[in-house]
Amino acid sequence: MTENSEQNIEVLGRKLDERIKKVLGRSLSIREVDAGSCNACEVEVNALTNAIYDIERFGLHIVASPRFADMLLVTGPVTRNMEQALLRTYNATPNPKIVVAMGVCAISGGLFADTYACSHGVSSVVPVDVFIPGCPPRPQAIIQGIMVGLDLMESKMKKDMVAETPRS
Repeated sequence: MTENSEQNIEVLGRKLDERIKKVLGRSLSIREVDAGSCNACEVEVNALTNAIYDIERFGLHIVASPRFADMLLVTGPVTRNMEQALLRTYNATPNPKIVVAMGVCAISGGLFADTYACSHGVSSVVPVDVFIPGCPPRPQAIIQGIMVGLDLMESKMKKDMVAETPRS
């Protein structure tokens, strides 16, 4: 990794930290769901947590339970035997939730889309808010996709607040 790319991550990370604090006032919790991927996307998600990127210092945490998640980060074409698990994970995530489809397979099913064993991407199973293209996407693209998701989360939260405001 070059010095320029390290600076780029640092700048993106600071922007991410500012957005997270503005929108949530606390850390952003993400539940990563492998819905049948080749693991290339998971390697990139794991890279975000290593000593080089250390994304947790910017207020982003990967959590083990969807019940504690603000955002779902889904990889893979969604194999038939992962459809129910993805639906249950989606249903267990509290509102307002954001779903991010990461990688070509999650977006469209990739080269597995026309097979008997896979769906045509995450959006054929659950609603998707953000698509992060790539095979696999670079860490910078993942961070930018998460920031887009935060913008959508902020607008969903505002919409929910307006809907809950009592009318006189």
